Amino acid sequence: MDEIIEYMLREDKGFGDITSNALIPENKIFYAKLISKDDGILAGIEIIKEMFLEYGIKIISSKNDGNKIVKGDILLEIEGNARKILLLERTALNLLMRMSGVATLTNRIVTKVNNINPKIRVAGTRKTAPALQTFDKLAITIGGGDSHRFALDDMVLIKDNHIAVVGSVKNALELAKENISFSKKIEIEVESTEDAIIASENGADIVMFDNMSPDDAQRTLNALEEKGLRKNVLIEISGGIREENILDYANLDVDIISLGFITHQAGSLNFSLDMD
Repeated sequence: MDEIIEYMLREDKGFGDITSNALIPENKIFYAKLISKDDGILAGIEIIKEMFLEYGIKIISSKNDGNKIVKGDILLEIEGNARKILLLERTALNLLMRMSGVATLTNRIVTKVNNINPKIRVAGTRKTAPALQTFDKLAITIGGGDSHRFALDDMVLIKDNHIAVVGSVKNALELAKENISFSKKIEIEVESTEDAIIASENGADIVMFDNMSPDDAQRTLNALEEKGLRKNVLIEISGGIREENILDYANLDVDIISLGFITHQAGSLNFSLDMD
């Protein structure tokens, strides 16, 4: 995160803030407050506070990650060198608005799902903004969701392209168990009831129903129950799931619903920083 934030600041700074340097005395101390113009869930405020602290800006007060916020709320009060505050302003706002947008959308969807089935985990995917995966995943967890994999080394996740290369679901699982430590869970994508049964019989820890309709998913769940395999595995539903159709899946007896929608379709909340 630190390296990415440093790059963000270098990108925005260029060779220096020529406007602030021209207008504002070098040692001018000012007060500023960060104000919300939207309702939602706040995410990323701890990261933003660290940014200001590293530049010698004093934190007077702040809300916390996960707080529900409304239009007009003061999210952060700071005091320090005016040039430095303005240097950090846009990068801090952009990151905080993005993370809060992801957290807000996640929280809204999690609430809808949990009203139907509180046992289902709503998870993100790796469909995040480039270079912002760590921030997006943190925002998901602040919003009440599950991060899923943070990176490729978190767990084995056998996807359709892996299966295409090795030839079959069974071959893929055998190779994974042969070459991966027992400490890593093995998940595999399936697109049919037949492959779900094979995966459940051959050592998968998690079976992901990929791009199945609610009816197809229910038929596959019924087949696993009939064969006594359902309790052997966790069931994840993914693919094509959005806010408007997720409740069709929440009625199913599944363990996880994952959707890239909460990151690649999340808007930013609107915040501003006012100098006083």
